Amino acid sequence: MRQLLVAIVLFASLAVGSAADAPGRVIKVLPLLLDLKGHDAVSPSLFDRDAYQARLRAQTNLVSAIRFDVLWTAKKSAGTQFTLRAELRGVLPNGAPHLQTLETNVTPGFFHTWTSLPLAGDDYKNFGSLVAWRVTLWSGTEQIGEQKSFLW
Repeated sequence: MRQLLVAIVLFASLAVGSAADAPGRVIKVLPLLLDLKGHDAVSPSLFDRDAYQARLRAQTNLVSAIRFDVLWTAKKSAGTQFTLRAELRGVLPNGAPHLQTLETNVTPGFFHTWTSLPLAGDDYKNFGSLVAWRVTLWSGTEQIGEQKSFLW
């Protein structure tokens, strides 16, 4: 029994150590619809936010934009440029596929950092229906983190 416990502890420490040694990663992506006033919820409650998001998905005439809130982390290094990129796949009303890329340069914080990538205005109106997305974190030309939707 003791050998099993030691093996589990060693395996867990190796798994945690390898994630901590990574140069960066995308931790969480929240695709949020925004109403005509630019709000994603009517109150700070997570329950209310989820209920309001369901209402916006059902009543698309109330939607003015979509925003991808991304939680990410990266190790600071001198002279390194970090880029956060969201690739979106959509379907136009005529059934044709449509691709859109949102990109911004980012600077690592002390811990994790939230960054928003909005798709608004004419770009949102001409995009169609969102089918799948992928968010990647780049250090120069090297991809160091990724999160993607189920259908990507």
